[in-house]
Amino acid sequence: MIKDKPELEEKENQSLGAKRYSLFAQIFSGLWIAVHTILKGLGVTNLDMSDIVYSGIAIAAIFMPVYFSIFLDKIKDIKLTK
Repeated sequence: MIKDKPELEEKENQSLGAKRYSLFAQIFSGLWIAVHTILKGLGVTNLDMSDIVYSGIAIAAIFMPVYFSIFLDKIKDIKLTK
C-alpha cells in the first residue's frame, strides 16, 4: 500500500477509530449483559432476561453502521484496484 498520500493515511486513521468504538461497544454490551444477569441472579434487580439481552444487543447495534461502513469501503477499494 502507498504511504506517501495523505488522504490514505487519514482514511486509515479514521477506520482505526471506528474499529475502536465498535470494539468498545461490543465489550460494553457484553459486560452490560453479564453484570445485569448477575444482579438479577442475586435478586438486586427485577428486569426480565429478555430486556437485559435486548438492551445489550441494542448497545452493540448502535455502532454496527460504523463498522459496516468500513466494510463497504474495503469492498469499494477492492473493486477500484482491479
